[in-house]
Amino acid sequence: MRPRETSSNPRKPVASSRGFSLIELLIVVALILVIIAIALPNYMRARMSANEASAASYVRTITTASVVYNSTYDNGYPPTLANLGPPPGGGSTATCDNANLIDEVVAAGSKGGYGYALSGVGAPVDTTGPTCSLPGYNNYLVTAVPLVPGQTGQRSFCSDEPAALHYDITGALSASTTACESLPALQ
Repeated sequence: MRPRETSSNPRKPVASSRGFSLIELLIVVALILVIIAIALPNYMRARMSANEASAASYVRTITTASVVYNSTYDNGYPPTLANLGPPPGGGSTATCDNANLIDEVVAAGSKGGYGYALSGVGAPVDTTGPTCSLPGYNNYLVTAVPLVPGQTGQRSFCSDEPAALHYDITGALSASTTACESLPALQ
């Protein structure tokens, strides 16, 4: 045992050179784990809500870009999602094949925990513009589906030629314009 240190000042106690005890450290770690257990589900719900809001926004953007494509090029609505994206290699000249109307990541089909698709509906249009390698369509269907339902998002979204945005609470893909229009509209 070591002798107890004394102070030259009788009123001032000597500070102990002892650290935290194991029990004190375990209590602090337990409190941190409890706080994490409370905060993590709220964080996951907030992240899912943010992904869903982003997906709905991108479906609206793709829908608007499809209408711009239809009015800009003499080719109907775009045949694929890639046709709305930028030219390869970062070129700035927009064509019917690469209209440069949406982000290249969204044009690739996946962003923010959601997968995006645009498909032409019905028969292809008869006229193909001078810079178009694929014919467009008279109608289209845009879909956004969570990549991991329950983690990246819960609802799926869709839109077609009337440009109304619809959602499905199960996260299922809308396979047709009829199935999309039968879903509730997002206000």
